[in-house]
Amino acid sequence: MSPAASEWKSTACILCECNCGIEVQLGGAEGRNLVRVRGDDAHPASKGYACEKPSRLDFYQNGPHRLSKPLRRRADGGFDEIDWDTAIREVAQKLSAVRDAHGGESIFYYGGGGQGNHLPGAYGRSTKSALGMRYQASALSQEKTGEFWVATRMLGGYSRGDFEHCEVGLFLGKNPWFSHSIPRARVTLREIANDPNRCLIVIDPRRTETAELADIHLQVRPGGDAFLLAALVAVIVQEGLAKTDWLAEHADGWADVVTHFESLDVASHCEKSGVPEEQVRAAARRIALAESMATFEDLGVQMNLHSTLVSYLHKLLVLTTGNFGKKGAGYRPSTFVALAGGADEGRKTPVTGARIIGGLTPCNVIPDEILTDHPKRFRALVVESGNPAHSLADSGRMREAIESLECVVVIDVAFSETARLAHYVLPVASQFEKAEATFFNFEFPHNYFHLRKALFPPQHGLFSEAELHARLCEALGALPAAAVAALRAAWQDGRPAFRAKFFELVGGNPKLLGVAPALLYRAIGDLLPEGLAEGAGVWALCQLAAPRQLESLQRAGFAGSAPEAADALFDALLSSKSAVVFSIDDWAESFARVTTPNRRIQLLIPELLPELDALASEPAPGASAEFPFILSAGERRSFTANTIFRNPDWRRKDRSGALRMNPDDATRIGVADGGRARLSTKRGSAEVVVELSDRMQPGHVSLPNGLGVDFPNGEGPRLKTGVAPNDLTASEDRDWIAGTPWHKHTPARIEAL
Repeated sequence: MSPAASEWKSTACILCECNCGIEVQLGGAEGRNLVRVRGDDAHPASKGYACEKPSRLDFYQNGPHRLSKPLRRRADGGFDEIDWDTAIREVAQKLSAVRDAHGGESIFYYGGGGQGNHLPGAYGRSTKSALGMRYQASALSQEKTGEFWVATRMLGGYSRGDFEHCEVGLFLGKNPWFSHSIPRARVTLREIANDPNRCLIVIDPRRTETAELADIHLQVRPGGDAFLLAALVAVIVQEGLAKTDWLAEHADGWADVVTHFESLDVASHCEKSGVPEEQVRAAARRIALAESMATFEDLGVQMNLHSTLVSYLHKLLVLTTGNFGKKGAGYRPSTFVALAGGADEGRKTPVTGARIIGGLTPCNVIPDEILTDHPKRFRALVVESGNPAHSLADSGRMREAIESLECVVVIDVAFSETARLAHYVLPVASQFEKAEATFFNFEFPHNYFHLRKALFPPQHGLFSEAELHARLCEALGALPAAAVAALRAAWQDGRPAFRAKFFELVGGNPKLLGVAPALLYRAIGDLLPEGLAEGAGVWALCQLAAPRQLESLQRAGFAGSAPEAADALFDALLSSKSAVVFSIDDWAESFARVTTPNRRIQLLIPELLPELDALASEPAPGASAEFPFILSAGERRSFTANTIFRNPDWRRKDRSGALRMNPDDATRIGVADGGRARLSTKRGSAEVVVELSDRMQPGHVSLPNGLGVDFPNGEGPRLKTGVAPNDLTASEDRDWIAGTPWHKHTPARIEAL
């Protein structure tokens, strides 16, 4: 069938958290190529919007990077292909042997979702439960846990901003022109920037594409964000612009917090931040006097100095000006599935005692939890839809840690850097060869969920993670055939009978609750509409979501009791071509979702006040004689997407992943545009191509994310393109509370070659 004649099929982009709805036409050999891509007009959030990246999705779906058979590591370091029965049996035996000898908590789990591949996180839970695994990490735990910890303490959970209706839109350490994260990002940015009654504010060391649209660009010194935010809050306090009546009505702790800003030296903090005081004061007044403000903080500050303190100061800026729970401001969205597992107060990792936030172990301590003789050390690792040997700080030490483990199992579509260190590599279907879903759904007042069909069957010999985890659970003796048969029979008797049987089974055998996703998949996956088998686990998610926010579901048209609304929602997800609006809220819901102990906003986080006060005596962040540059390791650009793409041909721009540098710096060290240089940090060095850019401040350089991986191009040795940023970063350089790394503030030296 020619591309022009092919029907358009609904799916979603998998290249950032937005997961915009897209439509694709299939063609090529056996109709398995994504030959044309366009935005999906029917999607309730993206509404036909798509950036340039999804047009290149076929580079992910097809190519020599795809694995087709399980691999087992030989003693000499090579790999042999093995059959699936052998792979499942041996993996189950190896992992259960570690569990039996040292406890399930000695088996660590990394991944379980990300970049559109979300349902494996649910099905992986079954294997984790069957083995008694307790500790895990993901990309979120080297990015967002500081913000999670602050938001949980202050609001009870994660919050977002209504950029569609805000008067002021503020982006902190974020360039949504490329990193998106809000629906229809470029359209929304232009709407704010082009409206004379609205104001776009960007806080970023670079003059980013978003900053060029901004009314106010606070071009902070690299690492100076805490000084800047403290000064902004202090201006609002000292000039009497705080919404004290609003705070008295909704919040606790103002009297304890305000004293730390009343005498704060605004001029000194502005000087250390690198932003002129008059510009800071003007921005603070514009924020305080606006009817509404929506904000977004991202990796530019969350992987930088004082990152958890910055998240706190950011929230204080929002709340001090009353920008929560009203149109155009901050809100707490309805949740189909919680983004993280909660505050985990008091829970620590077994060796280093690092704080666990949202159920996640800080990525930077993982090697320290392995490379030790401590009896509670991690001894085995399961990696799913992740590449920690490449994506986590200090790759050399991470590789050393992985190589020391007794058993490493990697579940992925490609032979990644982490897979090469594994004992077993289990290849799986791509994200378009199985049912998948969108879990980064934070919209308000209309929130949505997208369960999307497989576009085509898996490649020969492959299957989804749902099937893989069901087989592992069966091999581990955790998925009783009788329970599967009973549930399967009950499905034929209707939803009430199925629900009753499910709760009867898990009530009588609580261990079944832990493997519920695999149980549901095995019982009803093949009874669901074609291409939606992996959606079986979503039935349970609907049962949990409905009673938690029944009125919101009812406003969205899912009438009746919680069980009835849950069933209606599941049916809608199965039958809808595009995403489904599952909840509709009013603004009062945001206050109802403040789930602190007394249900009021908490402004005081005592642990962070000493760090705030210490800014007064702390020197301005900067470089050193040995390392005179500050490297931002991992910048999002027009054609970067972590390591989901391994073929460099997908990038239409900046194929080599150049080091961006201010022209004055390049002249000083004697390197030209397109020239080569040696980039060194305390952890390692790499040869780079230099791109001159006046967007960069002097002394500030950046490398893109997603490069430094190799690709089997079929013409000889594997082709490696660009620099792996984490060969240059150090795991000990991290936030003291959340453990998030300082990738965006890596001291560096550059020498012309």
